Formats: sequence, structure tokens, C-alpha cells
Amino acid sequence: MISVKQLCKRFGQQMAVNHLSFDLSPGDIVGFLGPNGAGKSTTMKMLTGFLTPSSGEISINGKSLETDRISIQKQIGYLPEGAPAYGEMTVIQFLHFIADIREINGSRREQAIRDVVSKVALEEVLNKTIDNLSKGFKRRVGLAQALIHDPDILILDEPTDGLDPNQKHQVRKLIQMLSKEKIVIISTHILEEVSALCNRVMIIAEGEKRFDGTPDELLKRSNAYNSVHLHLSYAADISGLDELDGVKDMLVDHKTGKVTLIPEPGVSIVHLVSEYIYQRRLPVDQMTVEGGQLDDVFRQLTAPHAAEEVA
Repeated sequence: MISVKQLCKRFGQQMAVNHLSFDLSPGDIVGFLGPNGAGKSTTMKMLTGFLTPSSGEISINGKSLETDRISIQKQIGYLPEGAPAYGEMTVIQFLHFIADIREINGSRREQAIRDVVSKVALEEVLNKTIDNLSKGFKRRVGLAQALIHDPDILILDEPTDGLDPNQKHQVRKLIQMLSKEKIVIISTHILEEVSALCNRVMIIAEGEKRFDGTPDELLKRSNAYNSVHLHLSYAADISGLDELDGVKDMLVDHKTGKVTLIPEPGVSIVHLVSEYIYQRRLPVDQMTVEGGQLDDVFRQLTAPHAAEEVA
């Protein structure tokens, strides 16, 4: 449904987006990650037609964004950073205003407003002015305007910013429900959002794509992936653990009795460690396997000169 080929955007001498290519299909919930200044917001603005690329192609449903911008924008719901709105309007006035812009009329308008108010739980603030809303409610109003015309594509910049844990859970469930027939692209700094919500992750840095795959594939790049954590109830000889096949390193905290065994990349060592503990009757009262650390991988992929290491 979305095809991006060799997309570039320059601002003077600065290359904000550098030959970015990807394809997205309905059902994709894409976490779009990158450090500040990586080119995320610039890419999203080009996908919505707000910015014109310096070069490259964007096509949606087989139509070129360059030649069919207006018709394509009708298929897109966009929540920009900060969720800008007219603060002097009440929530219901603002939703009617957005319905006017989206050319939603008659009984269809009333139904569309009822549906979106219910989806993002705005009933209690419909007659309040937007300036007097909490940050969380302002964010939900922004989501409502992005959803009101039932778009095929949702592009959301920090959709859960400012929401409390219950509201975040509600919005995540809503996005998962909507994604069954839509493409959802989420720009976020919250790494937990990726594992909780997304089935695909793209990471960019310095305008270039550094990763494109599933959250599990991303986690497997963590240096800590498949590490085994042990806790000993009392001191014992564990010197043989770091000599097991596949063990790269062993870290011991003598104060807490915690031992961490780091495996070679791509190796699972838990079965060998379990067998060793059983055979030598080591006083291990707790054993856990590390699933990987997203912040660890994020730093690896987005650090300066990481592009050369990825290559």
C-alpha cells in the first residue's frame, strides 16, 4: 500500500533524509525510531504530503504522491508532534470543524463524531475548551481528528505522550484494533511501545535506515540477549561456568550473589548452564534468561559511525 524509493530531503547543505526505501502493507504497525534529528519527523511530513522530497518517490495504492497528493491525503490520518488545535474551540466544535475540512456531512458526520468520541473516550470533555484540557486529553483530541474520517493510513507522532498508564493501554488497544485493516506508523521515543504495540521496527539515524525488522529480531541484536542470570544463596565454586561452550563472559557480583553469563552471539546456553548446576549441586535459588534490552540495541545502531559497523 505504501512504497518509498530512495527518498531524500535536503535543507541547504544538510541531508535530513538520505536515500530511504521501504514498503508497508495493511496490518503493519511500524515503530519508527531514531534519536533527535534523525529525520523521523521529516520523513513523516513527506509521507503526508506536507513536505516535498528533494528526490525519490512515494506511492500509495499505486498513486504517486507527487501527482495525486490531495486524493492520497484523504486516505491519511495524521497526528503531528504536539497535537496542535484551536484552543478557543470546545472539543465538539473542533471535531465538527475537522469534519467540515474532511467533507463529512449529514448523518455520516454525526455517526463519525460519535464513533471517534467513543473510541478515544472524550465524552466528559466535549464541551470544554481545548486550552483548558490536560495534556493527556489534548493528545486524545489529536487522535480523534486523525481518526474521524476512518483513514486507511495512520501516521502518529508520539501518540501516547502525556497519557497515564491506563490511557496508554486504551490507546494501544485501539491502535491494535485499527491496524487489522490499516497501516499504522508510530514515531516514538518510548522503547517499551515497540514491544507492546508494533510488529515491525524501523530505526533511522543521520537520515539513513539502520534497521528494518520485527521487535524480536531487534532484541536478538542485544549484547545481553540470551544471557543467563543466576542468584546463589551462599558462596560456592562456580569457576567452571565461564568455561562452558558458548559462554563469552561471566560477571559476578559478590555482594548480591548474582552471576551473569553472557553467551556468544546467536548461542543459547541455558540448557548447558542448567545441566552444570544440577550435576554440581550448586546453591542456585533463582535463574532467569535475558530477553534482550532495546535501549542497548538502539544505542548500538544509532551511535555515531554505527552506519559503517552495520555495513
